[in-house]
Amino acid sequence: MKIIIVTLSIILVIVNLNIVSATYNYYDVVTLGAKANSNSDSSKALEAAWSTACNSSGESTIHMPEGEFFVRKSLKFSGKGCQSSKINFVINGTLKAPSDFRVLQNSKTWVLFEHVDGVTLSGGVFDAAGAELWNCKRSGNGACPRGVESLGFLNSQNIEINGITSLDSQLYHIVIDDCRNVKVNGVTISASGHSPNTDGIHVQSSTDVTISSSNIATGDDCISIGPGTKNLWIQDITCGPGHGISIGSLGKTFHEAKVHNVTVQTSTFTNTENGVRIKSWGRPSDGLVSNVVFQHLTMENARNPIIIDQKYCPNHKNCPGEVSGVRISDVTYDDIHGSSATSIAVKFDCSPKHRCSGIKLKNINLTYKNKQASSFCSNCEGSTFGDVQPNSCLE
Repeated sequence: MKIIIVTLSIILVIVNLNIVSATYNYYDVVTLGAKANSNSDSSKALEAAWSTACNSSGESTIHMPEGEFFVRKSLKFSGKGCQSSKINFVINGTLKAPSDFRVLQNSKTWVLFEHVDGVTLSGGVFDAAGAELWNCKRSGNGACPRGVESLGFLNSQNIEINGITSLDSQLYHIVIDDCRNVKVNGVTISASGHSPNTDGIHVQSSTDVTISSSNIATGDDCISIGPGTKNLWIQDITCGPGHGISIGSLGKTFHEAKVHNVTVQTSTFTNTENGVRIKSWGRPSDGLVSNVVFQHLTMENARNPIIIDQKYCPNHKNCPGEVSGVRISDVTYDDIHGSSATSIAVKFDCSPKHRCSGIKLKNINLTYKNKQASSFCSNCEGSTFGDVQPNSCLE
């Protein structure tokens, strides 16, 4: 017994020493000059908080309290040269962008994290005030700028995004580009169903990304998946309005990194333009999509619940013969049920050059106006399992 007690005492001493030696830093943006509920710009205070945290050893927390903080310039939080082992960005208030879209029109991203390792972003509202730009674009005014993405992570790893709200982005709400090990959980994304190009979450050139338990309502794809995406897990998403969850568009350039190992499950699509979609340009490409699973999904009046479109070509320009070079294989649709807003609930319009192969339909039950829906297949090979409605047209 004495030996055991001594051993435990030594362990406790070691643990206590470790606790004492740990460094923890806390920075409140208000103490650095940010002012809530005023017309002052809090950009410099946020930049100062990041710089101080980045140059501090150990773990750091940057805190933004309740209130509305105007951020009138684009922010870039770079992790290059950071000494901090981890930075927690905790937001209880709202970051508000200028309502005049011209203020940010020379920027690509409003709030960008670049080359960071070990950042957690929690809570808060990112209000990009994009309505004025949407109106400009809808008016047909060719002088409208492209717009800025609201929140971006570039060339980064070990990222967590928890419980944030993104409102009225000018362009994409959240972009994950060239990142590793990213977890997105419990986010809310909201924009008008008529807002152009306001994708909820866009992922490209990234590996090991998880998106879960999130509500997305927007004017474009709820989640869009670009070239070079591998090991993407999407679960428990409520999508609508919007264009559904899309792989693509792919094949815009000839040389393109492949999309591999994507899973979308236990999600609901309500009044969306599409449910789950794979989309590629009708032009030459060496792109590839493989090992994709769409599983346990509910469609509520989705216009195209299940769709592969390999003839994408806006304005029918630069698409010789509208023949896609992207190869699509090993895609499984399992337990997808609900209602279609059009009579064709399953549409596979694949490339005549590279036929879709290894398509699997399992336990599909989709109806149109409470009646049997139909399916359409072109250049597509696969198999069915269990009860599949509408009747399969796979070869």
